[in-house]
Amino acid sequence: MTRGTDQLFAGRYRLDRRLGVGGMSTVQLAFDTRLERYVAVKLLAEHLAADSNFVARFRREALAAARLVHPNVVQVYDFGTDRASGRQFIVMEHVEGASCAELLRDKGRLEPAEVVDICAQSCRGLDYAHRNGVVHRDVKPGNLLKNREDVVKLADFGIAKAAEDSDITRVGSVIGTAAYLSPEQARGEPAGPASDLYALGVVAYQLCAGRLPYQGASLTDLARQQEAGPPEALDRVVPDVPPELSAVIMRALHGNAAGRFASAAEMEEALRAAMHGVAPEPPTTAYSEHEDATAVLDRTEATRAMPPQAARRGLEPLAPQRPPARARRAPAPPLARRRKRGWGGRIFALLVIAVAIGAIAYGALEIQELSNRPEVREVGGDLQESLDALREVIRDNTR
Repeated sequence: MTRGTDQLFAGRYRLDRRLGVGGMSTVQLAFDTRLERYVAVKLLAEHLAADSNFVARFRREALAAARLVHPNVVQVYDFGTDRASGRQFIVMEHVEGASCAELLRDKGRLEPAEVVDICAQSCRGLDYAHRNGVVHRDVKPGNLLKNREDVVKLADFGIAKAAEDSDITRVGSVIGTAAYLSPEQARGEPAGPASDLYALGVVAYQLCAGRLPYQGASLTDLARQQEAGPPEALDRVVPDVPPELSAVIMRALHGNAAGRFASAAEMEEALRAAMHGVAPEPPTTAYSEHEDATAVLDRTEATRAMPPQAARRGLEPLAPQRPPARARRAPAPPLARRRKRGWGGRIFALLVIAVAIGAIAYGALEIQELSNRPEVREVGGDLQESLDALREVIRDNTR
């Protein structure tokens, strides 16, 4: 769209050069004559304006996106309808830099440290949006913008949601770039925060390897490959990628949403820890509905039984491992065994003490009687030996 210098779009914006073109919109650089700054104006395709449901949902989602104010989210300044052309538009912050799609085009693939920095910053933006009830639904390299200060910003919140709920989508169709769709989205199920994490995992895999994890020619092929199992481990495709980082990305690509990270913040933490040689905990959830849960548990236990270095690098154990220590019943400590005697041992000890007291009293009376008789008998040695033996019995049974 071109306009004369005196004719302003929406009565405010002077449109300049085109920044990008997509299936649903065109983005142009524009100058805001009121605030005197450059902005990016996203013009939605003309056929979308004919769908009243889309227009209503688009305005609602644009308003939700405009409320997101975060360093890692592209700020939305304005939205509405241009009366002259009838075009729906969104005015956004203009990010001077390059998208991750342009970085891939220019470099082929990125170094692991740069990938971690890009994805960790993206996690921050996603976590903020998710906590405010907004799901992106279309995370892909073209929507990750890196400015000249190396700050990564997520763009295009809300548009996919508006299109997903409108009448422009036909039965069985899915909004979003197919290669980055999570398995649940490919099945036509609602997208959630875990879907954004899956898409970011695809982006991370692609930035590291220079190719997508699945090479499906269509959405059907993609869904079939996703259901068949996880893609090839990233550190096998690119040996330069640390196995810990590969484990983080492969977990983000888990076929079951419950097997991925619980939040974008958790994924960010795992990404940064991976660069220090710390691998994430393996998921205990089946990859898909077709996978046997017993196999998943066996695989998890085998990984935990490995030495830490082997577990981080995905190596197989060299020999069968003994069951985990918690599965074996530890022998009871001596104190516990003594307590098991219970009241029976205590009653026996009391009886021994009573017998001892009686014997001592009897011995004392016998000595007294003998002392009153004319004939004195030697009993001291026998009595002393009896008392010593009695004390030994008491000591053995009350120890």
